[in-house]
Amino acid sequence: MKDAAGSPRTAPPTRREQILQEAARLFAERGFHGVGVDEIGAAVGISGPGLYRHFAGKDAMLAELLVGISGRLFAGGRKRVAAACEAGAGPAAVLDSLIDGHIDFALDDRALITLHDRELGQLRDSDRKLVRSLQRQYVELWVDVVRKLHPGAAEAEARTAVHAVFGLLNSTPHLGRPGALPSRAATAALLRRLALGALGALSD
Repeated sequence: MKDAAGSPRTAPPTRREQILQEAARLFAERGFHGVGVDEIGAAVGISGPGLYRHFAGKDAMLAELLVGISGRLFAGGRKRVAAACEAGAGPAAVLDSLIDGHIDFALDDRALITLHDRELGQLRDSDRKLVRSLQRQYVELWVDVVRKLHPGAAEAEARTAVHAVFGLLNSTPHLGRPGALPSRAATAALLRRLALGALGALSD
């Protein structure tokens, strides 16, 4: 699996990360209110009360999951843009890198997409505002690259196109179980072509 910046991850997950992974899976399958702390603990082999050594409760897990993925997407996007620009890449290559990073997220973190869609309203106002702020910054990162590639596109038009591409890529939870899909590589390649095609319409 890769991180948000596209680097392969080799270290095994920490116990805290294991808890978050299982919490995300269970929350996505059964809803935030449909899962108890004891069930999350059982999924990682520790007692429910033992989770409190890592998190204050379910609310804290949900906040870390949703704030965390928004932060990782934005930080990873910035790193991809910086690396491509440092290598002298043009806007098309920068956009390719951003698309690849988001496809990795969409294929590897499907539970978090479902969680965001269903449970964002469960966060405290401050956490929800932080998620929205990180998401806006991530969108604007894309908009800047898209407008360099398609200079004739108005800012509002480019922003709308970026949101539409996110909707397309983030549709992965609705595609069926991973085993029912084409191979990961084939699915990623298809999503990439669709995203490029949608953004390419800005030049029509």
